[in-house]
Amino acid sequence: MGNLIATRPPQPWTAPTASDPVTATLRLPGSKSMTARALVLSALAAGPSTLAGPLRARDTELMASGLRAMGAHVSISDDERWLVRPHPLVGPAHVDVGLAGTVMRFAPPVAGLADGQVTFDGDPHARTRPLGPLVGALRSLGVRIDVTGAGSLPLTVFGTGRVTGGEVVIDASASSQLVSGLLLAAPRFDRGVVVRHVGPPVPSAPHLRMTVQMLRAAGAAVDDSTPDVWTVEPGPLTGRGWDIEPDLSGAVPFFAAALVTGGEVTLQGWPHSSAQPVEQLRSLLQRMGGEVTLSTSGLTVRGTGVVHGLTADLSDVSELTPALTALAMLADSPSVFTGIGHIRGHETDRLTALAREFTALGADITEAPDGLEIRPRPLRGGVFRTYQDHRMAHSAAVAGLAVPGIEVDDVGCTSKTMPEFPALWSAMVTGKS
Repeated sequence: MGNLIATRPPQPWTAPTASDPVTATLRLPGSKSMTARALVLSALAAGPSTLAGPLRARDTELMASGLRAMGAHVSISDDERWLVRPHPLVGPAHVDVGLAGTVMRFAPPVAGLADGQVTFDGDPHARTRPLGPLVGALRSLGVRIDVTGAGSLPLTVFGTGRVTGGEVVIDASASSQLVSGLLLAAPRFDRGVVVRHVGPPVPSAPHLRMTVQMLRAAGAAVDDSTPDVWTVEPGPLTGRGWDIEPDLSGAVPFFAAALVTGGEVTLQGWPHSSAQPVEQLRSLLQRMGGEVTLSTSGLTVRGTGVVHGLTADLSDVSELTPALTALAMLADSPSVFTGIGHIRGHETDRLTALAREFTALGADITEAPDGLEIRPRPLRGGVFRTYQDHRMAHSAAVAGLAVPGIEVDDVGCTSKTMPEFPALWSAMVTGKS
């Protein structure tokens, strides 16, 4: 008989409960969104680029590996400074997207520019994430794609070394990444691209603004003056140095800890002008009882120990939903979150997962087609399942600040965007590094 290796399920992680107000000054990893976009733009540029302060996590390493597989030179050996040297893109190549929406939506347009065949696949749940509109758009722009599934993964791009480009109509209501993926590669298309969105509103508008901002920083001519229309002219992209901001979405659970415990949390290294939706976050946290200030020390959130419920459209900041849901569970009044039906297509169906797991802990939470209704009442400890979704683990950690005995079934899923999360969180709550 051969050697059999038994695989054990991960040991549950007990979310630490805060006995005192949390006071912490943190330096968190770089933005996943900025790191992913900088990697793509650098691989398509005319000269070398550097990324200062990038995020090293599963999603960004998969992006780097995918671009490297297609021929770009991507060195990530230095945690603080990554180097990208463009080379002709070629196949055959295989890109593992994992569970990363950025990789599955940003890399196929790049593959259209490769000379050769590029295959894509990922984790089982990745095959259910919305991708069909991007496939249809790329086909209309002259890219040959074979799809095994129903408009999703696995798929094969048969690149010819060039993409004609032109005008395309797309329904990007499932994810702003469907538009961003087209825009990032568009300067290298023969005719550039005009993307017209037709359908319900595109969620996560700040991420689209980030895409446009970074394209312009790399030398692209972009016109986004008409609502739901983006025009990118053909032309070279410039290699440059990218300074990656700290990840705002990853910081939200830590800021939530200040509200729950009546403490103070400062995120160091925060720029005064940001590509991320800091103003939306400031407004939400203030309405929930926090005080948000920006100084030379960083972005600071202070709490009083009392959290207020609120009614809010989270369509622009849907990544914050899990952490804000946990906050709402601990509030002094009900909350209603709307505009987030599209997060059913994220790493898991986040609305169903949040409702199911918090209900199991005694919560009064109602799932709506595009949101959640939360009526606070005392919670109890228990196992909180993550469904391999890093934001679910963050949500459980926030609730665990005030509710003893919450056990996260797989805290290792946080390696998707922040491998340091369990250690950073425990050190913040206990005051021990």
